[in-house]
Amino acid sequence: MTSRLVESLALRPREAAKALGISARHLWQLTKDGLIPCVRVGSGKRKTVLYPVAQLQAWLSRESNTAKGGEQ
Repeated sequence: MTSRLVESLALRPREAAKALGISARHLWQLTKDGLIPCVRVGSGKRKTVLYPVAQLQAWLSRESNTAKGGEQ
C-alpha cells in the first residue's frame, strides 16, 4: 500500500494563526468581526472550527493589496 501526503484543506485555529503569523487571540477577534471566514463543523456546543486554506490565502491577498493601496 502506498501512502501519500495529503495537503490540508482547512486548518484548526492554532494552525491558522501560526500560518498567518498572528496570535490565536487576534485570529479569534478577526473571526468574530467577520473579517476572516471560518467553518463550524459538528453539532452541539463544541463545534469544531476550521479555517479553509484557500479562504485564508484569499483574505491575505486582499489585505496585502489593501496595504499596498490597491483596490479590494
